[in-house]
Amino acid sequence: MSKETPSFYIKTNRTFNNFKKISWTIVPFIAIGGLFYPKLGLLLILIMLTIMTLGFFKGKYWCGNLCPHGSLFDFILLPLSPNKKIPGLITSTTLKVLFFLWYMGMFTWRVVKVSQLWGTLTFYDKLGFVFTMNYLIPTIIGTTLALFVTPRAWCNFCPMGTIEQLFYKLGKATGLNTGTDKKVTVAAPELCHKCGKCSRVCPMQLKPYLEFSPENQFDNENCIRCTTCIENCPAGILSLANYDESKQRSEAVNKTGYEGRRRIKGIVEGVKPLTHDVTEYTFKLIEPEKVNYEAGQFILVKILDDPEMFRAYSISSYHEDGERLSVTIKKLKDGFGTSIIFGGFKAGDTVELEGPLGRELVVDKHHPKVLLVAGGIGITPFVPIVEDLLQNKNSLEDVTLIYGVNKEEEFIYDEFFKGLAAQNPKFKYLPTVAFPDKSWQGHRGFVTDVLKDMKLEGYKVYMCGPKPMVNATVRVLKEKGVDERGFFAESA
Repeated sequence: MSKETPSFYIKTNRTFNNFKKISWTIVPFIAIGGLFYPKLGLLLILIMLTIMTLGFFKGKYWCGNLCPHGSLFDFILLPLSPNKKIPGLITSTTLKVLFFLWYMGMFTWRVVKVSQLWGTLTFYDKLGFVFTMNYLIPTIIGTTLALFVTPRAWCNFCPMGTIEQLFYKLGKATGLNTGTDKKVTVAAPELCHKCGKCSRVCPMQLKPYLEFSPENQFDNENCIRCTTCIENCPAGILSLANYDESKQRSEAVNKTGYEGRRRIKGIVEGVKPLTHDVTEYTFKLIEPEKVNYEAGQFILVKILDDPEMFRAYSISSYHEDGERLSVTIKKLKDGFGTSIIFGGFKAGDTVELEGPLGRELVVDKHHPKVLLVAGGIGITPFVPIVEDLLQNKNSLEDVTLIYGVNKEEEFIYDEFFKGLAAQNPKFKYLPTVAFPDKSWQGHRGFVTDVLKDMKLEGYKVYMCGPKPMVNATVRVLKEKGVDERGFFAESA
């Protein structure tokens, strides 16, 4: 990996409920307040009982959703942390066991010593002080590790987390937590892009996408059920579910467009810069030598071996022989995948692909009127789509493509679409620029401005572009009375 490749681990929002945003205040309340008013430490008895109960039924749910230290790490310290890879020593079972024995041994010895004061006026103060001192340990060690390594480094050997896991094992052994044990669940492995985003945002630095069980669940007991991976999944296919819910969702999921997924070996046949930050890569297929794909589908391009990781790109070519395909990629600032591709993919290199995949932009060729809406790099799937529609006319009456960019120099495949429009009266190409120069003669504004002036009766609409563009387009379509069953979207 080149020195310019951005960090693997991503700082992202980890607090999805209001309690987690404020529960960190309990830490100084007990850890510091308990030094002056020791009885505050007795609150930890209630916390420990809650941890054991939740651990039995829900695994490490407390750690990811209710723990005050977890709130401190995720909400206060994450912005200050280097968020580096957790060293193997910290994640080792040896450290977890030894630290647990030391911590609980020290705690037990202190409690036994204080128990001799039972019945005296100072007993509750002394006992509370024992709990306070034990609460200071994760505060000091956890904060230090957060500031120098990553926020959740402490959670790998936290004694309370170990207690949670022990009670969780008991819950599984007795079968009493089957209905309450909600794990990270994938709707169907076929729909997973293997982009690794779930791993890159995981506070515990786990790898859900590589470890789903045959039941489509992530069984790693270190998972804290914080839902960070669920909120950040680009494909939107993750959820928290128990075993029965997972089974029902797997049976109900629509896998159309994903059933032909396969491993593909190829070589980089061509590298063609289109703008300063957009390049078209063409792959010659080797094994198998031919792959049938539909216009509008995408392919996964492998960018890493360890951990195995792919990036999903729309197929931007129309090769009827199926012996090659192209993808057009925009280099993103701080983009982990595009940094690897732009920095390392050269003509002649061997590549691994998976696919073809997708159904959202596979156009109904029998529908007479088709509207395509693209923004920025979202134009790429429409290159094969338009070509395919025009070559397979069927009952086609009209194909209209609205293509929006911020500046005129950002257009790609502009001449290609202009040429098709000149040759085919049924195809209308409407390029639009949001912030044009004075010399620009075409449509001005956003794609939604063009849409507002159109009559959309009878059209099926297919969109691809940045989420804000897609969301704005959907709002306009609804305002103009287009049936939701008649428009389809994919974010670029």
